Amino acid sequence: MAALANRGLVKRAMKDLDAGTGPAVEVADGTVRGTFADGVVSSLPPGVTLDAAPCSCGATSVCRHRVALVLAYQRDAPAAEDTQWSPGSVTDEELETRFGKRTMQQALRTLRAGYAATVRRPATVELPTCTVRFLVPGDLGYVHTDASANHRDESIVLAVWAFRGAEGLTGDVKLDVGGGQVEASDLSQLHDLLAQLLTDGAVHAGPVLDAAWRRVQRDLTAQHLHWPAAAVEDLIDQLDAYRNRSARYRAERFAELITELHARSCGTGPRSEVLGTDEPAETPLRRVRLTALGCRAHEQTADVYFASGDMVLVHRDAPMRTATRTAVANVVSESVSRSASRVLRLRAGRVGKTSVTPVGTSWQQLPEPLLVRDLVACAESLGALPPRVVRARVAAELVRVVEIAKVHNIGYDPATQQLDAVVADAAGTTAMVSATYRGVRPQSLDALAKALGEEPTHISGTLRRVRGTIVIDPLAVLTPSGVVVPDLATAASAHLPSSTSTPDPISSAVDDAMTVLAEAAHRGLRDVPPSLRARLTELADDLHRVGLRTPSDLVRTFVDSPRPARWLAAYLRLLVTAELR
Repeated sequence: MAALANRGLVKRAMKDLDAGTGPAVEVADGTVRGTFADGVVSSLPPGVTLDAAPCSCGATSVCRHRVALVLAYQRDAPAAEDTQWSPGSVTDEELETRFGKRTMQQALRTLRAGYAATVRRPATVELPTCTVRFLVPGDLGYVHTDASANHRDESIVLAVWAFRGAEGLTGDVKLDVGGGQVEASDLSQLHDLLAQLLTDGAVHAGPVLDAAWRRVQRDLTAQHLHWPAAAVEDLIDQLDAYRNRSARYRAERFAELITELHARSCGTGPRSEVLGTDEPAETPLRRVRLTALGCRAHEQTADVYFASGDMVLVHRDAPMRTATRTAVANVVSESVSRSASRVLRLRAGRVGKTSVTPVGTSWQQLPEPLLVRDLVACAESLGALPPRVVRARVAAELVRVVEIAKVHNIGYDPATQQLDAVVADAAGTTAMVSATYRGVRPQSLDALAKALGEEPTHISGTLRRVRGTIVIDPLAVLTPSGVVVPDLATAASAHLPSSTSTPDPISSAVDDAMTVLAEAAHRGLRDVPPSLRARLTELADDLHRVGLRTPSDLVRTFVDSPRPARWLAAYLRLLVTAELR
């Protein structure tokens, strides 16, 4: 009922019923009719949706009288039979009859390209740009989706096909619907450009090469290959940042983007996962409820993270004034657009409405797997993921809220400027909270240490697995006094509890090798200086010493003959090793 109307109407109707001021209900010829004390009469005829049901109050959409009539009838009606129904049982003929031939043609184009979907029993589907819920078994008139009216019908058809693809499987299922496997010809135009860019490096890349990359980016977008297109866009942004001497440029990020494009051009997984889906760049949402999970602040802006259902959306580069309000709030809006990569945009408009209320205890009601209560199961799910360079380019895909029972050993290491704390779930399994000092928000570590010392119950952040242990890069902490967002803190404490961290030799060897290889890509492979080769030889010895023999051999091969193909092989191996360590 809340999905068909809104929470306010449902709460008011329930309050009226509890107070004995509900309608007098009668049923005749299958029509449920309710008469209210103020003379208003509402009816629910068979085959008529709730918003189209007649009501003498004159409301053109769902009103409190219609909601109260449904709830009043439910209280006295006999219990309904448990109907085992799957949306996948709806035939294409029924879909075409209800939604029309044009909608089916649009959906078929998406099906041919392939799309990712998560089927959640009993009747919910998470699509790349929206969520679809089948509320009434066997009746497509009662389907709720946060997609706008222009995309609603196509989203329902895609959700039906997703359920059809999950037939025979139990529980929640993540699958790729339609499409096919990646073919070698999909990104063949990238190979020569990647070799040329590595040969020249960011230092010597000229305007002619830039123009070629922009043409490729337009071609990939036109072919609906969204993930490679987004990677190329980020690569162009890095080149522009270097020429403008911007702090946004990082040699490691430049090297990672080159390697990602190479990996996607060689990937053999599902097209929707490796290359992206045939989705619009941006989809307006009809009405959405968002629960803030904190933010990551920059100099003048911040990325604000929101829970929407069981996924996380990101409001990129929000002005600090906006981020300060929304990073600790529940946001209900009719002015939101969402991309396939789960980046949202809050649009300013006269028609759309946005309300902001405190988060309160909303984190405690978040669904799994967004809310993590079992750290062991979470570590297993992270370990089962494919490498990030060939996964869907979903923003904040690993942001979670972790329910914690206890905090141990808060300590700050001045040498690494890093604050670490050990937290435990209800079963006693531990995870590491780790945050590093950032000059743009110097008070954040003080605020984090204070919040962790106040017996918090939940912590939000980006999760990763390091040697079998969950490490949380925190965004916000829920304490008995409310949500604390470290990046929004303005005051510093007197001191931080000191500690000493022990370097991990495997992580150090991998990170150092990636840093020096990234420097080689930055300068260009046309002329790798002897000093850089000598340093890489030492790092190859370090990798071999800690047991990483294949990465060591690949680095040595590159040193012997610094060619693009050998650099890509070495860096890709190290990138995947760093993720899985």
